[in-house]
Amino acid sequence: MTDFAPKVILVTGAEGFIGKNLLVALQRRQDVRVLSFDRSDGRAKLPLLLERADIIFHLAGVNRPPRVEEFAADNSGLTGEIVALLLKMGRTPTIVMPSSTQALLNNAYGKSKHESERILVEYARETGADVRVYRLPGVFGKWSRPNYNSVVATFCYNIIRGLPIAITDPGREIELVYIDDVVDEFLSIIDAVPVMVDGICQIEKTYWITLAQLAGRIQAFAEMRHTGVLPDFSAAITQRLYATYLSFLPEDAFAYPLAVKGDDRGDLFELIKSDHIGQIFVSRTTAGVTRGNHCHDTKVEKFCVVKGRAVVRFRHLLKSAVFEYPVSDANIEVVDIPPGYAHSIENVGDGEMIVLFWADQRFDPAQSDTHSVRV
Repeated sequence: MTDFAPKVILVTGAEGFIGKNLLVALQRRQDVRVLSFDRSDGRAKLPLLLERADIIFHLAGVNRPPRVEEFAADNSGLTGEIVALLLKMGRTPTIVMPSSTQALLNNAYGKSKHESERILVEYARETGADVRVYRLPGVFGKWSRPNYNSVVATFCYNIIRGLPIAITDPGREIELVYIDDVVDEFLSIIDAVPVMVDGICQIEKTYWITLAQLAGRIQAFAEMRHTGVLPDFSAAITQRLYATYLSFLPEDAFAYPLAVKGDDRGDLFELIKSDHIGQIFVSRTTAGVTRGNHCHDTKVEKFCVVKGRAVVRFRHLLKSAVFEYPVSDANIEVVDIPPGYAHSIENVGDGEMIVLFWADQRFDPAQSDTHSVRV
């Protein structure tokens, strides 16, 4: 039997934003061995790591150093040092490097990334090594650093903490890519060949948004705790922005209170509501109490008793016959509430009854489509 030899993966910049996310994903795999290198390790460690690596994810670099000279030293300088060491060893591992769309711009950061690209492309031409350069737009997602990695990180961090955000050009459109999409693309290199375009690898899933739209969506996430209104998650960027937003919550602020409306029947509170999915709410009802005795013309609902015993009763508005559904937490069921039926739910147990409700419409007191009528 041939022993299985896992591929050895070296991640430089392992403590950076992309590096942390990539390492977590790599550590879930059984077919690789992972080595890491970061600024704190010192350059002397590099040769030992490079001698063993089959694939190098070269993520090390700086975005906003204290001195402009550090762009060249830590970006193109480190890339050149890695290539020189590999040439000296006669090794040609696959090298994957995230560059930046700023590589086309005339600034110190862009120049350092462009020079890193040139070094790697030249190395590939000289040795035949497999080199993949990704010219990424702004990357956002969990574990990014505010005021460093991404405007998304800065907006999320500040808005959660009630700090101001600065937008000099609200209409400016920016291109973004989500961290998990970047990581998925990088992982695919271990097993497959990505699409190449003019020597630059492409990540297809990118998103365009104006700064004003970005700020507005993140602000809506903050307001959701007070309004309960969900954003429209049909847009993938909104899902990814919300995941990023939640990753910036302080660890003592994961939970938040809900407004509870109570009377002698028990109490009721809304969980979430949306123009797209309606609303979800919960009631707690004391023993012997009946809720409902109304009907809807168009609105539909679902009832689910999650604690206690109940009887849901129905009567067609044009008929006199009453029929009922006994339900309890012993056998979790959902009861549909069609329009045109008077309906009620009675707590027939000895203790508190808890019911989860869904309605296809957000409640609007001016147009509630709720009409009082006894079953």
